[in-house]
Amino acid sequence: MPTPATVATPETSLTILGGGLVGSLLALYLARRGFPVQVLERRPDPRRAGPIEGRSINLALSDRGWRALEGVGIAEEIRQVGIPMYGRVMHDQQGQLTSQPYGTKDQAIYSVSRAGLNRTLLDLVEQQPGVQVRFEQQCLNVDVRNHVLELRDVPTDSVYKQAYSRLFGADGAYSAVRGALQKTDRFDYSQSYLEYGYKELNIAAGPDGSWQLEKHALHIWPRGQYMMIALPNLDGTFTCTLFFPYEGPHSFAALQTPAQVAAFFQEVFPDAAPLMPELTEDFFQNPTGSLVTVRCFPWSYQDSVLLLGDAAHAIVPFYGQGMNAGFEDCTILNQLLGEQDHDWLAVFDTFARQRKPNTDAMAEMAVYNFEEMRDRVADPRFLLQKKIESKISAQYPDQWVPLYPQVTFSHTPYAEAWADGQRQDQIMARLMPHIHSEADYDQPEVQALVAQEMAAL
Repeated sequence: MPTPATVATPETSLTILGGGLVGSLLALYLARRGFPVQVLERRPDPRRAGPIEGRSINLALSDRGWRALEGVGIAEEIRQVGIPMYGRVMHDQQGQLTSQPYGTKDQAIYSVSRAGLNRTLLDLVEQQPGVQVRFEQQCLNVDVRNHVLELRDVPTDSVYKQAYSRLFGADGAYSAVRGALQKTDRFDYSQSYLEYGYKELNIAAGPDGSWQLEKHALHIWPRGQYMMIALPNLDGTFTCTLFFPYEGPHSFAALQTPAQVAAFFQEVFPDAAPLMPELTEDFFQNPTGSLVTVRCFPWSYQDSVLLLGDAAHAIVPFYGQGMNAGFEDCTILNQLLGEQDHDWLAVFDTFARQRKPNTDAMAEMAVYNFEEMRDRVADPRFLLQKKIESKISAQYPDQWVPLYPQVTFSHTPYAEAWADGQRQDQIMARLMPHIHSEADYDQPEVQALVAQEMAAL
């Protein structure tokens, strides 16, 4: 860490509240533009305290996240510790498998450890001259009018005040900075929860650290009103996440004993249960997380406060875009700082107005993809439709890029991708009644219908 002599005072440095993924990446971008930066993080240093078990849905890094990491020169370093996943593998209740590629054969999302990525980013942050990182600093209040933070130093339990010149709220879905902005005039805010929670579980490694499921895939056990997913880790394990109703006949409330959990998994996930020797311990020891969507506006206060990442636009995790969207915030903010010559008022206003429609669209897509993963990926008609969409894309590559590749493997603004996806859904609703097998796509009458639809786009 830089010595105090190399760090500007809080009154003249840029202050970032939140030292997680987005806050750390933002610190790198700002420091490389020559700004002195102070990062304040509520939690202990994860490099010393270790990760918080049971709270980490594995990250799925895709193109938007990679571009952000490339911007600070660490993409290849992270790629070495990520596992490419080229598609989904669906597990039915009899243990039968069905595969669905994410894009073309060379397109993949990467399973990456949240804790490992955060540690790497923090190491880089602390190597930057002019940067100070302070852990276990809890924000109690933000006085946005007078530019003052009230903080509690957790180890000493002492409360103190600190001035700031500009404050970036990267402090997550329950942001203290956003809480202060909510008290300002005409600030719009909403939050909505799914009636589902999530529980982290684990599939053990096989002999000699081997993977007991296909390594290069995201695994899904779709069961209609709930589902489980699994992403691979470098040590041969898989991090599983059960997305499950809070209440009802099949719910967290209904599973109260180890025997009930074991029996339920044997019945509903029969191919996974034998691979989970610590199932009941994980189920009762790991916390149940909630799934929230946050929308708010404006994201800034004058030229002194700006929200980024989950603080501005928390979404549910079913498109794998929460972190990627937060990282894209950093990329776009960095671009605007270059284009607008550090006119902070213009930068903040342009950033928020450009990003807000896109993150709202991403929030809608995340819920849409939950319903798709939970319900439709087990439907043979849905899988046939996806194959037909791939055929249309191959035949009309300039006119038809499916929604998932647009979101995951391009930098198309989320709102544009979502609008395209909705148009494509309408077209498929008109085409699919004429298609009952892959071979039907080549029938002259179907080809004529496809050509007609493409001409109308």
